[in-house]
Amino acid sequence: MPEPADLTRELAELRQLIAELTARVYRLERGLEKQLPAESVPAAIVPVPKTAVPSQLPPDEMSPTPIKPSRPATDLPVHDSADLESRIGSHWLNRVGIAAVLIGVSYFLKYAFDNNWIGAAGRVTIGLLAGIAVIVWSERFRSRGYHIFSFSLKAIGVGVLYLSLWAAFQVYNLIPSAIAFIAMLLVTASTVILALAQEAEMLAALALTGGLLTPVLLSTGRNREVELFTYVALLNAATLVLVIFKPWRRLLVLSFIGTLALYLGWYASFYTRAQLRTTFGFATLFFAIFAIAPLVSRGRESEGHVSAAVPHFIAFVNAVVYFLQVYAMLEEVDKTTSAWFALALAAVYIFLSRRMQAREASASTVANLHFLHLALAIGFITIAIPIRLNAHWITIGWFVEAGLLLWIADRIKSDFLSAFGIGALVLGVARLLFIDDFYSQRPLLNARMAVHVVAIIVLALVAWYAAKRGDDTGRQAAAIAIIALNALALIALSREVADYYSRALAAVRRTPGTWVPGEWSDTKNLVIARDFTFSALWMGYGAVLMVIGFWRRSAFVRWQALALIAATAAKVFIYDVSQLDRGYRILSFIVLGIILLAISFGYQRDWLKLSRASRTAGDRP
Repeated sequence: MPEPADLTRELAELRQLIAELTARVYRLERGLEKQLPAESVPAAIVPVPKTAVPSQLPPDEMSPTPIKPSRPATDLPVHDSADLESRIGSHWLNRVGIAAVLIGVSYFLKYAFDNNWIGAAGRVTIGLLAGIAVIVWSERFRSRGYHIFSFSLKAIGVGVLYLSLWAAFQVYNLIPSAIAFIAMLLVTASTVILALAQEAEMLAALALTGGLLTPVLLSTGRNREVELFTYVALLNAATLVLVIFKPWRRLLVLSFIGTLALYLGWYASFYTRAQLRTTFGFATLFFAIFAIAPLVSRGRESEGHVSAAVPHFIAFVNAVVYFLQVYAMLEEVDKTTSAWFALALAAVYIFLSRRMQAREASASTVANLHFLHLALAIGFITIAIPIRLNAHWITIGWFVEAGLLLWIADRIKSDFLSAFGIGALVLGVARLLFIDDFYSQRPLLNARMAVHVVAIIVLALVAWYAAKRGDDTGRQAAAIAIIALNALALIALSREVADYYSRALAAVRRTPGTWVPGEWSDTKNLVIARDFTFSALWMGYGAVLMVIGFWRRSAFVRWQALALIAATAAKVFIYDVSQLDRGYRILSFIVLGIILLAISFGYQRDWLKLSRASRTAGDRP
């Protein structure tokens, strides 16, 4: 058994060793603090002096004390500089190097071709072998983790293969078009297989681009509509299958743009009316593929705004482009057919909207897509009206559409449909006021008054549906609709007065440019009568509004009546007093005075109990 003295000596040596180790750790931390950025330096520990024994130190000195590290005296963070340097070295120099090599090789090959060192077959063979070699070589970089560099090399290799096959067919006539097409199809299929194997959307986009360019590269200038569009339809179907199983939605945009470019190129060069049925069939097939794609395409759990917006973009653009395509073909045949086509397209989108609403859609897939489909349906209905109808029937059609949309919106409680109904109503009112040109010999019982009546009925429905909501938005909408209703009614009646006197003045002025005895006095009398009739009409309408306001106990209607009567009073005192004949002037003032006295009497008798309401509310009478 060791002696107590030996134990005490060993314990002292252990304490001394711990103190030395602590001092060494401290010196190492100080050295690292000078070499590393301030953010990456951990808090240092105050060392224990060599001669001190931990158990003999005060309690405060035994706990480690952190030392605040100092920030390096540089403005540019080290990691930012390193990232920029790494990007320049690994990405930019990569691209520049590839471009330099390709340019050098192309110059060498051109020099060899110009000097006939290599024949046509040799040139094509070199291109094919070089493309395959680059693709194989890219796999070596991919296995080492350089994916972007590997994809860049694959893009170069695939491009060289397509160009070599194009040269073999178009430039040197070494192979027939069928062999060239099959070879390009194999290149496209191989690239797709690589994309699936490596989970690379970039390679899939490369394959799709090559597939869309194949008809262009192999074009012979002949009209081969069926072969072209059958191939494009199969390519689009393959893209649809890809986006069903892979979250590669952006391929849809590329496929749609490529298909549209091929279609427009063919249409501008070869389309004739004799090809209507075939062209319409292929256009419908393309439309169906891209109408289905937004419904079934997959999205990533965490995807950017661009990818998330692809289904909505495709759905909207596909509908618009398809309608314009078919309308351009049917316009030469029959406008009625175009209108029915627009209505049929609206029915399709109503069906799609209902199907989408019935599905439990995830936020990343088809969020709010059924609203877009419904908006497209309403848009096509609105477009069909002016295509099929003429003149004021267009306005009536928009008013009827507005009424139906508002009725449906009230049934299903949809603010979305209400907004479109109000939009159709605004279109109808704008056309009625600024575009429609009516001519009628009969006052009141004519087409213009009928259209105004339809508009007033729809505005009344708007006011009624809005008032039923019971909220602030509904009350505001009802107020706007009532004001618009009264303004439109007053405008309609004023137009009837103006037209009546315009016909009368035209009848008096039988010989324009010559003076006829009595014509001037007849004209003046008609003008005076017209001005008085306007005043009488406005005063009468204001009086009717005031009666309705008293009857319905509506301050809102009464304020409209007061505003109209005030405007009429201003006209009487300012205009009528100087322009009207003495009899009309007297009659204007008497009628206005009677109306004003009657209204004043109603307020003084307090028929609406306004004074009681004021006293109840705490106001002075």
